[in-house]
Order: sequence, then structure tokens, then C-alpha cells
Amino acid sequence: MTEPDSGSRLSQTYAGACHCGRVRFEVTTDLVRASECNCSICRKKGYLHHMVAPEGFRLLSGADDLETYRFGTRTARHQFCRHCGVACFYRPRADPRKFMVNVRCVDGVDLDRLRIEKFDGRSWELRPDAPYTGIWKD
Repeated sequence: MTEPDSGSRLSQTYAGACHCGRVRFEVTTDLVRASECNCSICRKKGYLHHMVAPEGFRLLSGADDLETYRFGTRTARHQFCRHCGVACFYRPRADPRKFMVNVRCVDGVDLDRLRIEKFDGRSWELRPDAPYTGIWKD
């Protein structure tokens, strides 16, 4: 399914899930880039980030199977499947209204075709009052 997005880019709807399949979601987005963060949690999880507006995210199943982890400023809501432990998405500190999807959990995405941009989350993590300066800034 393809539909117009802002500007001349095209959005596509992608399906994704956790490892056990209890948590399933869809995102409608222009998936050409992702970011890799070096903060404490992202580095350990191996997360590849792609931010999606609320209207571009749909949880299909597994709401009752999600657990939430918060740390630091407690703004971000890191969600993961309580059965398999996989973190498919979260509500980011950078913009808690949106969803940050773990591209590694999106079906059929060739990671080698994405533009991966680095974000120094380790420095940002040390300053809770610092403004976000990564690629997902509006």
C-alpha cells in the first residue's frame, strides 16, 4: 500500500512484530533512514530507530503483553514484550507524542539499503535538560 506523504516522498505500510509474535504493529512511513544511538540502553539493545507520528502507528495485537521500562528523566516509555523481551517500539524522550520503532522488528526491511545516521545519545543522556539535536528533530 502506497500513499502520499508530506512533500514528494511516498509512504508505505509495513508490518512488524516481536520475536514470539504476540506484539504486532503496523507503521506507515517513508522508511529510508534510521538512527543508531550510543546511549546506555540503545547500545545494549542494538536498537535501530525510526520515528513515526501517532497517526502512522497502529498496534494490532499485544497491548496486554507489553511491559514498560523508564529510567533517567522517566520521559521515554521503553516498551517490550513480557514474553520474549523484544523491544519493538517506544515513546521517545525526544518527542513522547510519537513512536520510535525498532527497524529490526519491521518485516521485510533490507537494513543495508537504509541510511543509518549516528546519534550521540551518550552525551545527551548525561544532560537531562539538553535539547534533542538528532535527525528526528522537527
